[in-house]
Amino acid sequence: MKGLTGKLQASPLLARVLPFVVFLLLTACQGSLGQESHYWIYAAKCVVGAWLVWVTWPLVAEMRWAVSLEALLAGTLVFAIWVALDVPYPKLSQPDDSWNLPAHLGADPAMVWFFAGVRITGSTLLVPLLEEVFYRSFLYRYIVAPNWIYTPHNQFNAKAFLVTSVIFGLTHQHWLAGVACGMIYQLLVIRTNRIGDAITAHAITNLLLGLWVVTHGFGFVKEQWHFW
Repeated sequence: MKGLTGKLQASPLLARVLPFVVFLLLTACQGSLGQESHYWIYAAKCVVGAWLVWVTWPLVAEMRWAVSLEALLAGTLVFAIWVALDVPYPKLSQPDDSWNLPAHLGADPAMVWFFAGVRITGSTLLVPLLEEVFYRSFLYRYIVAPNWIYTPHNQFNAKAFLVTSVIFGLTHQHWLAGVACGMIYQLLVIRTNRIGDAITAHAITNLLLGLWVVTHGFGFVKEQWHFW
């Protein structure tokens, strides 16, 4: 623990990249031990993610929530775009029903609601912190300049803006919505000069999307589990 903390303290890059990479690797492991491991590994990933946030919180000053009207509007706008772009176009992978909880856990309603809660909590409270610090604080500024740690968050650079947004989009199955999402979050950071606004906006998007999924996932209207 002390050794890891020391390495993170000594490397601003490592403090912003390692938590995201670990979270990404655990994501790749979901479902590797059978269908139900998809959910248990996600839960374990959230525990690890929370620990990584706790370790890096004192080291990454910009990893702070910031509530603003711009963040509220941006988060809601991205949610609307994400749903609106749920139309046929070439996806990076085929949609699956891995998160169709009633289909896989329908015999145990308590577990269905437990894992739905875990998914919404993780995507709302952990994912925005880890992803926004990686993409907006590290990757965008790293593309702008070699001494990226001294680059202000409100500096616009066309190459960094496009590359970061595209990479962010390509990590999502719904890549077109993902690219638009990355652009909006990046513009928000440039406007406010704070990562915290993008963290809040990202959290609002994921919360609204999670609520959309669960309220459409139990036979009342067309199921929307593919958003997860």
